[in-house]
Amino acid sequence: MRLTTTTQVSVDGVMQGNGGPDTRGGFERGGWARPLFDGEAMAFVDETYQRADAFLFGRRTYDLFAAYWGVRDDLENPIVGALNTRPKYVASNTITDPEWADTTVLSGDLVAAIRELKAKPGGELQVHGSAALTRWLLENDLVDEMNLLIVPVIVGQGGRLFADAGPDLALDLVASRAFPKGITLQVYRPAGRPEYAIGGVDSATLRD
Repeated sequence: MRLTTTTQVSVDGVMQGNGGPDTRGGFERGGWARPLFDGEAMAFVDETYQRADAFLFGRRTYDLFAAYWGVRDDLENPIVGALNTRPKYVASNTITDPEWADTTVLSGDLVAAIRELKAKPGGELQVHGSAALTRWLLENDLVDEMNLLIVPVIVGQGGRLFADAGPDLALDLVASRAFPKGITLQVYRPAGRPEYAIGGVDSATLRD
């Protein structure tokens, strides 16, 4: 299976509270993404979930999804149907008896466990949200493709997808799409270390 991540971020990289209230760290601007998800953008999200063969979550996102999506039985909803009928994996050293059906807890050597999942036949092992897990997967060269849904808003506070300091990574842009209310989809594949220019470039050179 290919491991893909799908993440909603603001222009300034914020992930926190995209769908609604989230007061961690004194955050006060929850719900910034939802008003801009038009019919086309939501259709893309629905289609993405339907492509999944399995889902991988970090602990916090798993708890949120289990409490919201896991208790619903309207399986005709594309997201509800996908999440409640396909295998789920959660990376956690603290969960011992998950209540959401068809959930397997991954602990111990996570790199080996996820590589074993990726070696299985199938289409996509999907990660939704799960910022810390997404960063860790990138750092360990486990991500095959990233879907970034960039929402046209500067939130100005809150938890971001990437920290101020961390490993660097080059990305190849393989697809791009704009939705009616301004959300853009950028699909990237990791491409090793970035290249850096050596020496300075003055403004006159840039104009030539």
